[in-house]
Amino acid sequence: MIKISSFLLVVLILCIGQLISAAAFAQTKRADLTPYERDTNQTATYAQIIDWYQQLDRKYDQAKLIEIGKTDVGKPLHLFLLAADKQFTSRPDRVTLLINNGIHPGEPEGIDACMMLARDLLKVNKLPKNVLVAIVPVFNVGGCLNRGVSRVNQNGPESYGFRGNARNLNLNRDFIKAEAQNTQAFQAMYQSLKPQVFIDNHTSDGADYQHVLTYFATQKDKLHPAVSGYMTKTFQPELDKMLTVKGFPSAPYVNHPGDTPENGLIGYNDSPRYTTGYAALFNCFGFTLETHMWKPYPPRVRASYVFDEAVMRLCESEAQTILTNQKRANEAIKTQITFPLSYKLDRNKVDSVTFLGYAAAYKPSDVSGLKRLYYDHSKPYKKRVPYLNNFVVDTQVDKPRYYIIPQAWPEVIRQLKRNGVTVQTLSNDTLITVSTYYITDYKSPQRPYEGHFIHTGVNVRTESQPIQFYKGDYLIQPNQPTNRYIVETLEPQGVDSFFAWNFFDSILDQKEYFSGYIFEDTAAELLKKDPALRKQLDEKRATDKAFAESANAQLDFIYRQTTYYEKTHNRYPVYRLN
Repeated sequence: MIKISSFLLVVLILCIGQLISAAAFAQTKRADLTPYERDTNQTATYAQIIDWYQQLDRKYDQAKLIEIGKTDVGKPLHLFLLAADKQFTSRPDRVTLLINNGIHPGEPEGIDACMMLARDLLKVNKLPKNVLVAIVPVFNVGGCLNRGVSRVNQNGPESYGFRGNARNLNLNRDFIKAEAQNTQAFQAMYQSLKPQVFIDNHTSDGADYQHVLTYFATQKDKLHPAVSGYMTKTFQPELDKMLTVKGFPSAPYVNHPGDTPENGLIGYNDSPRYTTGYAALFNCFGFTLETHMWKPYPPRVRASYVFDEAVMRLCESEAQTILTNQKRANEAIKTQITFPLSYKLDRNKVDSVTFLGYAAAYKPSDVSGLKRLYYDHSKPYKKRVPYLNNFVVDTQVDKPRYYIIPQAWPEVIRQLKRNGVTVQTLSNDTLITVSTYYITDYKSPQRPYEGHFIHTGVNVRTESQPIQFYKGDYLIQPNQPTNRYIVETLEPQGVDSFFAWNFFDSILDQKEYFSGYIFEDTAAELLKKDPALRKQLDEKRATDKAFAESANAQLDFIYRQTTYYEKTHNRYPVYRLN
């Protein structure tokens, strides 16, 4: 039996204690690291993401993780809030910065960057006092759970989520139709927060170049001048300076008209179906960050961290100006008369930007033997390239005094209410003379786009008609800060209107028809009684050979001039009261 002196026993106990303490400290230090920091070729799983933010919530009073709704895959959608004063609601005296991650979970840099950024801000108590930071940890939960590899041109991480959600929807095309539960929850949250500045974190695909970080801002020509002028002349120049100082000189998102970006770049026209286009409807300016897919994963994550932090710090230093500009825009939108519905690129106005690229060349393909493009990394360049980023209004409309929508279209009403629109209802059955649209032409693709055969090239004619409305039908007065959302979704010519997204397709179906062998006699009698109708028929036969050779087409032409032809066919069921 070995005897140990009391002194040696004490020393042994102390040594064991120190070893246990060191191990515990190492374990604690490791627990403070994100999965990405433990292995920089990994991105956090959905379970790790939520567990991370739950830990921060438990540890810090200045943090709060909440569930804001369900997603299509059945899991909750979370929002993580950071507030220096521990007050987690939006207020008129501070900016709300909303950061969205994982709308495309195969582009996960923002997920990992925001996990680290949130921890670092809380750990050193460096939260901005006049900014509420709201982070969506991962928006496309179903896509995040569908883990594997799918982006063949991307350099890491080892595995990641999928672009489509549980319904195989691209959620960054869903912000008007809002079919996904994810989007519906997001919209309700957005209208509660009413952010002034928005970031959507992504990874690019396409051309090769030196930049780790590119981005596009909300299309400036769509924003109210109070917001647009400040964003382009003050906020973006300062942001670009900060990014360059941090080692990430930026360029506009690489959307190029030719084979290579060396020929020039084109600004991105983010219509309301996209996150930033949706935010613009409410006078919020936003940024879609695009890190370069072929750079190693660590600098892409670092670039996302630097970008999000820089935007946050600018929100902190510029808070009062940002708040004032949005307030001015909101007030102006209430009384604005004319609203754009679509835009087109102005090719006559060309700017330029500094671009860090690689020389492009061509060589025979090892696959096809034909000419293929490649980028020569031994020939980097820095030069000014043309930049087309000016858009002009293509279609516009004056708002009516009221829109009237029959209660037969409840999904449209739900969309309006969820997006902050105030609606009224008729208290009695009422006959009202209104301005009605008839859809005279539109084009639809042969293949579906995001589950829809989206309509483009919409043309309308207008008629004044008495329409019977009923108690409970809806009145929308466009005298609200949400006017842009109201007009751009309810006017059928809007590029992302509810009509474009097939909400009203049943009006395009004719419900009653004629039997040709019987209507022949009726049509002949009508032509005898109506010389003007006879003249119209003769003129159309003289100018349209196919029409002249089709008996049924001629009968249909006459039928549409009769009282038998249904007035509801092609009549757009959103009425204008002027």
